[in-house]
Amino acid sequence: QVDLAESGGDPVQAGGNLTLSCKASKYAYSRMAWFRQVPGKEREGVASSNLAGGATYADSVRGRCTISRDNEGSILYLQMNNLKPADAGESYCAAALLWREPVLQESAYDYWGQGTLVTVSS
Repeated sequence: QVDLAESGGDPVQAGGNLTLSCKASKYAYSRMAWFRQVPGKEREGVASSNLAGGATYADSVRGRCTISRDNEGSILYLQMNNLKPADAGESYCAAALLWREPVLQESAYDYWGQGTLVTVSS
């Protein structure tokens, strides 16, 4: 049973802003992250957050995106500003109960959502 439910993927124009949300129902995961995948390519880590509020960002989004969690740690957000066509793709929420590194690689996570599609038009 999938525990992570993403939402917020909408069509936007380049330069616009978007906020993605991911609701976790079962656990307070020690680490949660956002990944992006485009057809024909592997999923790539975008940003990761731990329960203490620490964050890690991919170089491609650093300075344009902010990852955060609600006070209970059950909702993960990704605020994306100044969107570029390269930001488009299926966005997945990922979670782990135990800390593993590197935190922007798929192998660090055990739980995955079903994805929400982000479309950026130029």
